[in-house]
Amino acid sequence: MKRRLFSTLRQLQHENPLGLPRSGAPPQVPRMQRGLPQKRNIKDVKKIVAVSSAKGGVGKSTIAVNLALSFARSGYKAGILDTDIFGPSIPTLLNLSGEPRLSSNNQLIPLSNYGLKSMSMGYLIPESSPVAWRGLMVMKALQQLLHEVAWDGLDILILDMPPGTGDVQLTITQQLHLDGAVIVSTPQDLSLKDAVKGVELFRKVDTKLLGLVCNMSGFRCPGCGGMHNIFGDMGKIRDMCGKYDLKLLGEIPLHANICEDADRGMPTVVAEPGGERAKVFGGIAEEVGRLVGLEK
Repeated sequence: MKRRLFSTLRQLQHENPLGLPRSGAPPQVPRMQRGLPQKRNIKDVKKIVAVSSAKGGVGKSTIAVNLALSFARSGYKAGILDTDIFGPSIPTLLNLSGEPRLSSNNQLIPLSNYGLKSMSMGYLIPESSPVAWRGLMVMKALQQLLHEVAWDGLDILILDMPPGTGDVQLTITQQLHLDGAVIVSTPQDLSLKDAVKGVELFRKVDTKLLGLVCNMSGFRCPGCGGMHNIFGDMGKIRDMCGKYDLKLLGEIPLHANICEDADRGMPTVVAEPGGERAKVFGGIAEEVGRLVGLEK
């Protein structure tokens, strides 16, 4: 059987949960002192943008991967880091699998598809295996994913954040120099209420909010051509953006192709490069790039 970096034995190594060969001191989870930990950059990455939702199931990962692919298709050196330790989605969305190789200095080499570099916990564990870890192990693994990947010169890195406002979100926002964050929500009240929590979290840690993407904004009937608000009226989204001074970056309609293309590992931007939905993603990426001062 092929040896995996993530072996049963290595699961027990709290200082090195990903089982990477050590060439120096491991990244440390900063101890709480007076004030917050000092923020760091990710080596060889110019811009970092977090894509977040406090509610699961709103299509955040689909939005994140299509934004990252839009940057890549625009000529930028782009990458996406899946920071969801327990439920990684990027391997499926990019149709990638297999264990990453190691660089000469024992860093993980990203897996690539469609011109986009990626790293995910999903590459390091068998697809059907759960990550049954407590907080310390999760934080150690997160530190390794953040600082032990050989990105080799990216213009922009998209962080696909896990849902919620817990340890992982706090660690990332308090320890990384983020150039901005994008909130993803549907028009449904349940989603919007949690989206507000995400907005408040980023503002508490002084992270620039670039705006909000409304996913599943409406369904256009192929028969009558009418637009149906399956998850609620867009007026709720606009009211929220006005109340919390958020820019509405774009609206992604509810369409079966988006789901089907994602499931087969060919996101919308790749599957329909000249289509209307791909153009919407491209427009959102263009605006995000402008807001963070992205340059080629």
